[in-house]
Amino acid sequence: MQQSPHILVVEDDLSLSEWMQDFLSQNGYQVGCCGNGKEVEGYVQSYHPDLVLLDVMLPGMDGISVCTRLRQFYQQPIIMLTARDDELDEVIGLEVGASDYIAKPVRPRVLLARIKAALRPGSDEQPPKKERESIQVGGLRIDTEARRVSFNNNEVALSNAEFALLCYLAQHAGEVVDRDSVFRAVKGREYDGLDRSIDVVVSALRKHFNDNGNKPQRIKTIWGKGYLLVKDAWS
Repeated sequence: MQQSPHILVVEDDLSLSEWMQDFLSQNGYQVGCCGNGKEVEGYVQSYHPDLVLLDVMLPGMDGISVCTRLRQFYQQPIIMLTARDDELDEVIGLEVGASDYIAKPVRPRVLLARIKAALRPGSDEQPPKKERESIQVGGLRIDTEARRVSFNNNEVALSNAEFALLCYLAQHAGEVVDRDSVFRAVKGREYDGLDRSIDVVVSALRKHFNDNGNKPQRIKTIWGKGYLLVKDAWS
């Protein structure tokens, strides 16, 4: 009999932690809890959970620092929880290796959907499979096998989330790709109508390529439609 997935909830708000533990247990998961950031590394090394739900604001050690330390040895999904509507937190979390994030207050159906998507085989953000091993758009070159990106012969270091999204947009350069398609291709799940994580990654990509966030020329958000990587803006 297959063992149910083991989830570690890292949350110092006792009432929220207990609610998530009860809710996830009722939905068939094994659940462990930590209330202090300093406890997490030892727990993960001892019990090897299948997924970590990690609050950003923690006593002892903040969630960003915890995620950074875990990613030195832990390859399973990490979903960060944030109470603040702060794009910087979201960008930093994705850059240090978070698989996804959920804004508080946590909604039960969203929590369950994100966990199921993260635990789905092959759901970790990887570039969509393509026959060719490299993608070239003007001065932008993406080596999908070596996972390297360069622009005008200067190498650009990207997080997994940034690399996966850039690959997908570059493969569809010159086309407007809708949010649903992006979420299915990059995150392996449907867009829930509220998730801003792709917008956060788009913002981070613009910064990497000096694309003005107020008037972007290389990666555009087409309101009501999706995203566009402009072919002739990468020379």
